[in-house]
Amino acid sequence: MLRIQNLKKAFGGQDVLKEVSFEIGDRERVALVGANGAGKSSLGKLVARFYEFQGGQLLIDGRDIRTFDLHEYHCHLGVVPQVPFLFSGTVADNIRYARMEASNEEIAMVAQRIGGGDWLEALPDGLQTSVGEEGKAHSMGQRQLVALARVLLQNPSIIILDEATASVDPLTETQIQEGLDILLKDRTAIIIAHRLSTIRHADRIIVLSHSRTLEEGSRDVLMPQGGHYAQ
Repeated sequence: MLRIQNLKKAFGGQDVLKEVSFEIGDRERVALVGANGAGKSSLGKLVARFYEFQGGQLLIDGRDIRTFDLHEYHCHLGVVPQVPFLFSGTVADNIRYARMEASNEEIAMVAQRIGGGDWLEALPDGLQTSVGEEGKAHSMGQRQLVALARVLLQNPSIIILDEATASVDPLTETQIQEGLDILLKDRTAIIIAHRLSTIRHADRIIVLSHSRTLEEGSRDVLMPQGGHYAQ
């Protein structure tokens, strides 16, 4: 159980988050939606402890996340950002970074599970394809597929997706969506998204507006209300 109560975050003397409260059950997938600047990504970064909050509570199984050992906590947390980072080496090396002791067979197995492995055919040397500085020689979609395979190898308990399909073409998005089906199964997930295709993975939708929780419910509940989400 992940519980957020009256969470507040300030930046540059201005509140980025205020009066944000909700709970996420074990293995529940919750989508955070809202206009740019609503606080979605900031909330994801607070859950990941990339920076600290100034007020309220953020609890996992009743414990303040600030009491956890940071390294151990991050071992149970998988993050797929909008712009994934790849380092020099091979595609296999980049996937293995999530669990350095993983065998070549394990890496090949998780890579095949993402998008049915079709994306590997576009790589000249498959998993042994060289990745240049920051992966700039590869498309954003290819980099995102590598990031999904990396998180799948990590096998975390909690997943944070931050606009994971925002900058990819429709074909690659289909492969990523297939990968998300596998990645999110039986895991607690926070899905930050604008695209409805990504939101479809969610059990519940939370609408943020002006740094506050505005609406909450499933798509079937929110659409008939004609509120902020429906608009």
